[in-house]
Amino acid sequence: MADKDKPWLFRTYAGHSTAAKSNALYRTNLSRGQTGLSVAFDLPTQTGYDSDHILARGEVGKVGVPVCHLGDMRALFDQIPLEQMNTSMTINATAPWLLSLYIAVAEEQGADVSRLQGTVQNDLIKEYLSRGTYICPPAPSLAMITDIAAYTRQHLPKWNPMNVCSYHLQEAGATPEQELAYALATAVAVLDDLRDKVPADSFPEMVGRISFFVNAGIRFVTELCKMRAFTELWDEITRDRYGIADEKYRRFRYGVQVNSLGLTEQQPENNVYRILLEMLAVTLSKNARARAVQLPAWNEALGLPRPWDQQWSLRMQQILAYETDLLEYGDLFDGNPVIAAKVETLKQGARDELALLDQMGGAIAAIDYMKARLVESNAARLGRIETNETVVVGVNRWQQAEPSPLTAGDGGIMVVDPAVEADQVGRLIAWRAERDASAVEAALAALRRAAQSGANIMEPSIAAARAGVTTGEWAGVMRAVHGEYRGPTGVSQAPSNRTEGLEEIRDAVDAVSARLGRRLKFLVGKPGLDGHSNGAEQIAFRARDCGMDITYEGIRLTPEEIVARAREQDVHVVGLSILSGSHLPLIDDLMARMQAAGMGHVPVIVGGIIPDDDAARLTAMGVARVYTPKDFQLNTIMMDIVGLVAPGAAAA
Repeated sequence: MADKDKPWLFRTYAGHSTAAKSNALYRTNLSRGQTGLSVAFDLPTQTGYDSDHILARGEVGKVGVPVCHLGDMRALFDQIPLEQMNTSMTINATAPWLLSLYIAVAEEQGADVSRLQGTVQNDLIKEYLSRGTYICPPAPSLAMITDIAAYTRQHLPKWNPMNVCSYHLQEAGATPEQELAYALATAVAVLDDLRDKVPADSFPEMVGRISFFVNAGIRFVTELCKMRAFTELWDEITRDRYGIADEKYRRFRYGVQVNSLGLTEQQPENNVYRILLEMLAVTLSKNARARAVQLPAWNEALGLPRPWDQQWSLRMQQILAYETDLLEYGDLFDGNPVIAAKVETLKQGARDELALLDQMGGAIAAIDYMKARLVESNAARLGRIETNETVVVGVNRWQQAEPSPLTAGDGGIMVVDPAVEADQVGRLIAWRAERDASAVEAALAALRRAAQSGANIMEPSIAAARAGVTTGEWAGVMRAVHGEYRGPTGVSQAPSNRTEGLEEIRDAVDAVSARLGRRLKFLVGKPGLDGHSNGAEQIAFRARDCGMDITYEGIRLTPEEIVARAREQDVHVVGLSILSGSHLPLIDDLMARMQAAGMGHVPVIVGGIIPDDDAARLTAMGVARVYTPKDFQLNTIMMDIVGLVAPGAAAA
C-alpha cells in the first residue's frame, strides 16, 4: 500500500458584517482545524463601491465582509500571519485592488511578500455570464487579469493569479459540456493575452499557475467524470496549443465549492446528504482530486450560515480525510470502462463547443452567445423539475415531512445586525477625514495615468493602497478611464415559439391583454448590487414565452431607476428579485417611490431568499406576492401575475 496522501486544503467560505467580526470568525475556524482561508467580500466591495454609496444601501456586510481601505484589510487579518497563510480571495472586478491591499498589510506585518501563498479569483468572463460583479467592459477587464498575473510572476511566485471559475456557470444552468468548454475558453483567452506580458521562458511556469474553481453537483458520477475530463482536456490544450512540455505545468489544479444551486429550502436537513455526495465527486478519484475544498452549509437556501453550520461542513471534510482510508490508495477509477466512456463523451462535447467558440473569435467575442445558451439550459433544467422528470426530494416528490428541529428557535440562520452598515460608514468617513488628502490625490493621478497608458496597474494600485485610497475611489478611476458596462441578459424580447405546455396561460394572457387594450406589460427588476440574475432571467424568459410584454434590463439598478422605468412604460406588474438579503430596505424604498409616483395601484411581486418573518413585513409594505426557492412552479407564478392584473381572470 502506498504512503498516505496529504489531504486537500480545508476551507470555509466566510466573511460578514465587519472586518473585525470576520477576523474573529477566521481565527476561530483556524483553531478548529481549517487549513486555509477563503474570504467572502460584500457586494459593494466586489463591485467597486464604498459602503456609503447609494447602491451600497442595504448591502453592506450582508454576503461578505466590507473592505473599503487599508484599515479594513488590516483589521481583517489582525493576528493572522499572512506569510504562513494560504488565502483564497473570491474577488474579480476589484481583484487588483484587494490584492494590493493584501500586499500592503503583509508589508506592514513585516512579511516577505515573495512568500505569500493564495489565490485571487480574478475571472471576469463568468461575471458577465452568471455572477454579475463586473465593472468595466471585457477587453480592459482582461488586461487587468493579466496585469495581476504578470505582477505575481515577478513578485509573488507562490501566488495563483487567476482562478478560472466555472462554479457559477453550473449555478446558471450550464450542462457539464458547457461548464467544461466555457471555463477552458476563459483560460485560453487569459493565456493568449498573457503571452505578450511575460518573457517566453517564463510562460510555461505561468501556465502552471492558472488554477480553476469548479462546482460539483448531485449527479456525482457525472461530476466525477467531468473532473477527469477537465484534467485530460487541460493537459491536451496546454500541450497542443501552448507547447508546454513539462507535465507539472500541465497539471489541472482546482479548488471546489460543491453545488449550492441544488440546496433546498424544503426539508433543509436533506442538504447535508447532498453536500456529502457532491464532495465525493471531487475527492474519490485521485488523479482528478481537488487541491482545496470548501463546502456550503446545510442552510444556505434559507440565509446566512452561522459559525456552527460552517463547523458542521468542515467536520464532514475532516471525517472523510482522516477517518476513512480514501487517501491510502491510488486512483479507484483507472481502467473502468463505464467511467472512461463517460469521460470521452464529455470531452468530445466540450471540444465541439470549444471549436464553435474559436470560430466566433474566442470567449470575449462569444459572451452574448454563451449567456443566451446558459439561460436556455437553465430554463430546460427548471422545466425538468417542474414536470417531475428530474426528482428533487422534498420539492417535487415526498413533500410531506416532519418539521425540521434544525430551523426551530432562531430560524436556523444568522442575521446581520442592520447597525453594522452605519458603523462601517462611520469608520469610512473617519478614515477619509484622517488621511493625507494630497497623497491620495497623487496616488489616484498615478493610477489614472497607468490605466490610460496601458501600463501594468498593480504598482500604482499598491501605492494607492498605502496612501489610503478607498475601494470606490480605485474603481472610480477604472470606470472613468474604461467606461462602465452592462452585460447581456440572455433574454431577448422577441416573441417566442416555446409554447408547449403553456397554452392555458397564453390564453389567459391574451384574454387579459384584450381587456386592457394592449399587451400585459411586466417589468422585471433587480434593485441593489445582487448579481445573481438566474431567477430574474427565468421569470422574464417564462413570462415572454407566456405572451407577456417584458422589460428586463439586467442587474444593478436603484429603486429610483426601476420606478422611473415602470412609470415610463406604464407597466401592469413590477417583479423584483433580490438574493443578497437586502430585500427589506430596498423594497421599503421602492414601495415609497411607487406611491409618490402615483403608481401605488400597480402590483409589486418579490422573489428571493426571504425568511417568513420578512415575507410578512414585505406584505405589510404592500407587496402583492412573495416567492422563495420553494416556489419552483413558474407557471403558477405566471397565473398569479395574470390574476393580479385582472382579478378573476386566472381562474376563468
